[in-house]
Amino acid sequence: MTSDPRAVLTRPAPAPDVTVAYGAHPDQVADLRRPVDTGTPRRLVVVVHGGFWRHEYDRRHTDPLAAALGHPVAQVEYRRTGRPGGGWPGTTDDVLSAVTALPRLAAEALPGSVTPTPAVLVGHSAGGHLALHAARHVPEAVAGVLALAPVADLAEAYRLDLDGGAVAALLGGGPADVPDRYAAADPRSVVPLPTRTVVMHGTLDEQVPVAMSRAYVAANQAAGADMRLVELSGCEHFGLIDPEAAAWPKVTSALRSLGEDH
Repeated sequence: MTSDPRAVLTRPAPAPDVTVAYGAHPDQVADLRRPVDTGTPRRLVVVVHGGFWRHEYDRRHTDPLAAALGHPVAQVEYRRTGRPGGGWPGTTDDVLSAVTALPRLAAEALPGSVTPTPAVLVGHSAGGHLALHAARHVPEAVAGVLALAPVADLAEAYRLDLDGGAVAALLGGGPADVPDRYAAADPRSVVPLPTRTVVMHGTLDEQVPVAMSRAYVAANQAAGADMRLVELSGCEHFGLIDPEAAAWPKVTSALRSLGEDH
């Protein structure tokens, strides 16, 4: 494992093959990467980056992950808090639009590499929240979700004040202030999730507590969801997106279990 878990956030990686737009705003784009094996078209893997929905964090920090997956990949960008159009509802709406449009856009931009079928979503941290949100609201566009240390309970994240008010910045207040927004955007507010899902979380995570994933998965399982939790002993928040970290084989194994090639 790398000595500094955050090193992955700035590590150089191969450039994407092409960038496509799913909307008119400069942030409504996605970087596409061809798979290692281009012999047979394969299902698209959509990577949704984290960063607590803040504009300071963009898709570039998922370059090492996206380049190492070896599959056709789309790294989604979206409007984020701290800039006009970010927050509610722009951030969540962007991801819903992207998830719906990208399989077709990728199949057109990378002919012979991508099947225009529902994508598998890989979301980390706040991106995990957005992936779960998409699976709830556009399930017909999502074949499976791999949620890595997701913010799976926005009300609890607000109470815990994760990242210094990140949820309030996203939704415009707390659950008592904007209850309708929490009802629409909080994965914890509606179970079961209709999409096959694997949630992975490190037991040493200091950014998003593993207890949040435990409670979320337990509630979904009790309601009949096809969902499982993989806890990684000794793993912190960033090891889940680092191809050089000890957790990486577990991440790729979980992705395979979602049947991304079928």
